[in-house]
Amino acid sequence: MKASEKGKTTSHPTRKPNHLVNETSTYLQQHAYNPVQWYPWGEEALKRARAENKPILLSVGYAACHWCHVMEHESFEDDTTAALMNEGFINIKVDREERTDIDEIYMKAVQLMTGHGGWPMTVFLTPDLKPFFGGTYFPPLDHHGMPSFKRVLKQIQLAWQNNQDDLMASAGELTEHIQLMERVKADKDSVEESSGADYLNYGTISSALEKLLRNFDSTYGGFGGAPKFPHTFALELCLRAQDRSSQVQDSRKADCLNLVKTSLNGMAIGGIHDHLGGGFARYSVDRKWLVPHFEKMLYDNALLARTYLDGYLVTGDKYWLRVARGILSFTKRELETEAGAFYSSLDADSEGVEGKYYVFTRREIIDILGERDGLWFADIMGVSEAGNFEHGTSVLHLGGHPEKLAKERDLTTEAFLERLEKLSQVVLSAREKRVRPGRDEKVLTCWNSLMLSAFVEAYQVTGEKTYLNTALKGMNFILENLKEGNRLKRVWGKTLDGKGLAKLDGYLDDYACTIQALLDLVSVDAQPRWLNTAIELADSMLTLFQDDKEGGFYYTASDHETLIVRPRSHFDGSVPSGTSSAAMSLLRLFHLTGLERYAKAAQAVLNLYGPNLTRLSDQFANLLCCLDFSLSKPREVAVVLPEVPQEEELAPLFQIYKNYSPGKVVAVGREKEVTQFLFKDRPALGKTTIYICRNFSCQKPISDEKELEKELEDW
Repeated sequence: MKASEKGKTTSHPTRKPNHLVNETSTYLQQHAYNPVQWYPWGEEALKRARAENKPILLSVGYAACHWCHVMEHESFEDDTTAALMNEGFINIKVDREERTDIDEIYMKAVQLMTGHGGWPMTVFLTPDLKPFFGGTYFPPLDHHGMPSFKRVLKQIQLAWQNNQDDLMASAGELTEHIQLMERVKADKDSVEESSGADYLNYGTISSALEKLLRNFDSTYGGFGGAPKFPHTFALELCLRAQDRSSQVQDSRKADCLNLVKTSLNGMAIGGIHDHLGGGFARYSVDRKWLVPHFEKMLYDNALLARTYLDGYLVTGDKYWLRVARGILSFTKRELETEAGAFYSSLDADSEGVEGKYYVFTRREIIDILGERDGLWFADIMGVSEAGNFEHGTSVLHLGGHPEKLAKERDLTTEAFLERLEKLSQVVLSAREKRVRPGRDEKVLTCWNSLMLSAFVEAYQVTGEKTYLNTALKGMNFILENLKEGNRLKRVWGKTLDGKGLAKLDGYLDDYACTIQALLDLVSVDAQPRWLNTAIELADSMLTLFQDDKEGGFYYTASDHETLIVRPRSHFDGSVPSGTSSAAMSLLRLFHLTGLERYAKAAQAVLNLYGPNLTRLSDQFANLLCCLDFSLSKPREVAVVLPEVPQEEELAPLFQIYKNYSPGKVVAVGREKEVTQFLFKDRPALGKTTIYICRNFSCQKPISDEKELEKELEDW
């Protein structure tokens, strides 16, 4: 049974729909019957604002956002508030996950005006789209120094009527500041004319690691205090740093490995991890990873699945492999569509209460499992009489690594986990009878590609074909539904009448992450179309997004609608920056094709941001991973299969993936079927044959498994 449709507005007995009724975004559909005359972002609304000389009230949020739902109930469903909005403003509602460009631009404005940001975001704009006032959540009544939303509306309307010139001038100054912020942060004035290339070395990576290690929470893992986010890019950088091929100092390699172990273990045993259904919540509200903000996002789980798989390869910790499997099981069960795509998220709320679906009292656990098993399970999962959450309920969590907990109870780890899993399934079955959190049923190209890459890596690590089949099905969905010619669309969704629709031109991260997923498929599946499509999209990405003057990339395409600034994707956020993802995909593609245009574009990114990699290392972790990959002089591995390979002839492929070795690119092809660069004049010698190259200079072919094993020992 899939997640409930609760929260998805389909009709209202007395109200007429507003202009959001035909949108595909679940978040926008939820507001389609508000008394507010909402418009989606588009020319109809913008033209009306200009014609009537009214300020624009821009409201930005997303479906899984708890406080977005709160503000809707308190203000946007209130007739008095709606009347004020309709009288004085042109009201535009935006799903930040669809229109990331708009969200990024105006979030900068709110941060400049208030010193902080978040969602729901409310920004007041001039008819020419320049911001002059904004904030996040506004309460329905004055509260603890916060003005009520109605008070804000009245004051803004009065100011627009009486002091419009002053507001326009203020908006102009703020817009200029935002435009300056969108310049690449390798500012010539702040870096003393030094070349970006001067920073592209292991010294820069070591400096970045020192900053991460200083901010590392050595008790619970992760970085900083509360709230605490996974920061998978930083963990991946540390995993790369501890690899024996890295030139990072040996003592720091051990520190990096300890950082990763502590962090992955802390998250895995914490309440941020759903111990019943698998997967992770967005973040923890406390330092200990105990109490999550309960929303579950596709991108978080994609990134965490890969990090846990990498952690397993490095340490051999089978519990982490179990955690990764749980993430992928959750994704297939709760988010996968019949067509093979993945929905975006699950809400934090059910029945209007945050976390209600996930928490238990001790009495509930005993009633479900019986006295003996219930008390055992409750003790293992930290379910006390007093509770650790609200109203005597508890967030399920483990008091330590399963190996430690088993030892304390004189059990083998296997026996302990077997009993825990059996009881967890019973409790999960009981939980599934509750009202489920709502599900955001839009399909985003970037997020789907991130998850497809996770399924490919699971196949590499386990050899289980079901993971590969999931990835193949998902990529076919993207190419059939979200690709038009040589271009990508951003989002696919269904209107309220059930019509499927792809819309919005793709952003930089849509292209970069899709190329990465295609290259991941190249590494395991012998279909030439994956590499051919990756090349096609990479060339489109260069044409549409590359900055030919400074190097680097814009976030929006060259033919995108004109906004107050053309944004870039500088920093890692909840997903890797579009810039770093583009650079990594291009470097990988260069090593598979030998095409210099890809290496040149990737190098231009590294040169441009080089000085920032030291100054702002916490915001550039994924680009630092890209730098590490570049410095490692990656191995190019061609796996040539016989024309009709048998299952056992794939064994050498899985040997290649047996150990953690991030400095490699792999391509799989069938003899006589492939013409790509890496396979040229490289036949199969009667069976699966491996060609290992570096800088396109290849060693002798390997077709013997023992010989291959010996070669891999040096990686």
